[in-house]
Amino acid sequence: MCNLYSIRKPRDEVVGLFGISHVDDGVQLELPAVYPDTTAPVITLDDNGARNLTMMRWGFPPPLSAKPRPVTNIRNIKSSYWRNWLKPEFRCLVPATSFCEWTDMRPKIPHWFALDDTRPAFAFAGLWRPWRGERRGETGDHRLFAFLTTEANDLVRPIHAKAMPVMLCEAEAWDVWLTGSTDEALALQAPLPASRLNIVEKNILADAVGQGA
Repeated sequence: MCNLYSIRKPRDEVVGLFGISHVDDGVQLELPAVYPDTTAPVITLDDNGARNLTMMRWGFPPPLSAKPRPVTNIRNIKSSYWRNWLKPEFRCLVPATSFCEWTDMRPKIPHWFALDDTRPAFAFAGLWRPWRGERRGETGDHRLFAFLTTEANDLVRPIHAKAMPVMLCEAEAWDVWLTGSTDEALALQAPLPASRLNIVEKNILADAVGQGA
């Protein structure tokens, strides 16, 4: 389960890379640490199919039978809980430069994963939804997001065997996720090859104290 990631790239670089047409007021980039139930930048499509960069809060409301904490990761896409949100209008891209997983066994050591030491931007395959309720003391209308996970690859598995986020690293995958059929989009729910991923920090929360990208 990924419950910590970073997005540490300048606004102009993110806008150019993802072909974003509009940036909402108040969008924050260069975030060294994004935690559950905090806000982060998310890419959605407007009614004309143009890409919009906006802020949303990380974590869907939990099912009534679950623990009362936000659902940040999506693994079982066959669940009826996710069915309504798999349509293209509720798919989104979540820009990131690295993500953190802790070792399954004690001592719990954080490991930061990125494409390489320069930490290029990529995107998590996300879903979003409107919701009305109370989050972090704010009652009203919210826009919430979560992102897909999949089986861990050979690099992540020794650290965190259960799962890893679905990472989309090319423009073609971004297009498919945002506009493809449900079957086409969900075919992307696969681990990034281990050869394309690196452990760029461990033992300390380097990104969280501003040393990462």
